[in-house]
Amino acid sequence: MCRSIKTLRPPALPEEATEEDIRAAALQFVRKVSGFRAPAAHNREVFDRAVDEVAEATARLLDGLEIRGGARAS
Repeated sequence: MCRSIKTLRPPALPEEATEEDIRAAALQFVRKVSGFRAPAAHNREVFDRAVDEVAEATARLLDGLEIRGGARAS
């Protein structure tokens, strides 16, 4: 896994993850999986779509997580 992706849920992140935090993690994940830091022009659309989809899935995950004691992560 990408070592530069940080945990985005409490208590690892003291406050709620921002959209920017989520997008940065999604970008790092797609970079790692694709093997490209920046895709060529002919791959840009699929690369950007993957980042969007991973960010959306991450936001849903964080929204649905329950932390011990019943507190929600977001």
